[in-house]
Amino acid sequence: MGADDKFEAKSDQFTGKVKEGVGDVTHDEGLRSEGKAEQAKGHLKEAVEKVKDAFK
Repeated sequence: MGADDKFEAKSDQFTGKVKEGVGDVTHDEGLRSEGKAEQAKGHLKEAVEKVKDAFK
């Protein structure tokens, strides 16, 4: 997993977690959903990079 890709995946996960938390506090369902989606995107990127590394 490249350092840039790893950072980007973790960044997406962190940003999503923050958005989800803010959505919880403000009772904003749209922001909460956006945060969950961003976290999922980060997890998916991380999984794809792990698969790529496995085939190297």
